[in-house]
Amino acid sequence: MTTATPSRVNVEFTEGSSRFTATARNAVTAALVGTLATSFPAGFNLAVIDRSGMLVRAWGGHANLVGVLEDTRSDTVYDLASLTKVVATTPLALWLEDQKFWKLNQPLADWLPDFTRRDITLRQLLTHTSGIIAHRPFFHLGPDPRAVRRAVYDEAQRAAAPGRVLYSDLNFMLLGWAISACAKEPLDRLFRRVVAAPLAMSETRYRPGSRERARAAATELDGDQRLGPGLVRGEVHDGNAWALGGVSGHAGLFSTTADLSLFAGALLAPRHHPVLSAGALSRMSRHQAGRQPDVRGLGWRIEPREWGTWPEGTYWHTGFTGTSLLIAPRANVAVVLLTNAVHPTRDLVRQAAFRTAVHRALAKVN
Repeated sequence: MTTATPSRVNVEFTEGSSRFTATARNAVTAALVGTLATSFPAGFNLAVIDRSGMLVRAWGGHANLVGVLEDTRSDTVYDLASLTKVVATTPLALWLEDQKFWKLNQPLADWLPDFTRRDITLRQLLTHTSGIIAHRPFFHLGPDPRAVRRAVYDEAQRAAAPGRVLYSDLNFMLLGWAISACAKEPLDRLFRRVVAAPLAMSETRYRPGSRERARAAATELDGDQRLGPGLVRGEVHDGNAWALGGVSGHAGLFSTTADLSLFAGALLAPRHHPVLSAGALSRMSRHQAGRQPDVRGLGWRIEPREWGTWPEGTYWHTGFTGTSLLIAPRANVAVVLLTNAVHPTRDLVRQAAFRTAVHRALAKVN
């Protein structure tokens, strides 16, 4: 591993950022510049937007610390990890309901004939109330999508009765397969057609090509998400998504802050959203299940209290690699924070502290 040298932090406040007081600007800048002193996270890209466009853009640190040292760029590509759940899978599930292809109260088994339990619904998968266990390292079965799928089904068969909130990757693995079955189209292709294309998200995709991989932020070195040692870069970090060929409902998407700013900006204007109805977005972002500290909408979490004081109706999600999205329609602001905080090794406590510091600084703007 290369010893990191200090990297410049770039912070740009646009003409539209007049709502940021000097105190707020200093707090945001201090949280970001702190990465220089601590070298954590390795690299980051931040975008803060409102309905009119970009307010703040920032980037700094390193995309890669192994071998040749590489600085983060303004267009660095990140493994979104579990943001896949809310950028791809949740919009597709709601779009299918908008288009009357299915109803969220239907049993999952209606769309997956080999799945025999009929007490688990699509809605319970979206709200993480299915009773299915949080995680299993299915990738130990090897890169074998059929074996992984069978193992997920078997685990779901043994699950507890639906009811309480338990965040689970398996919920969105199952949901991804159901979406593909209902639409009669592979998940990655459906995402490109239904979500990415209408929002002009040209750099958001599963299994990035060679050009995107060259700009990708590295994730873990010799981690526990592969069958052997090595650096993960330009392919999905999550082992189960890797075993499924890089495409899953729970993980696998790659994107940039520019593309996610388009995605987040559309959510700030629900009446004009090009993909989903205002009604679907309203249901998505209001309370469906759970209580603090894990309150759930459809796909998203709501009430980010640990991130400062945000208005009612704010919703958010995180990804294991160090990514996060926060949408605050009543404040007319959205925050896209992408990091490779698991590079070269993970430190989830520091990752959470960095996210909290950035979002608390931004909460002072409201």
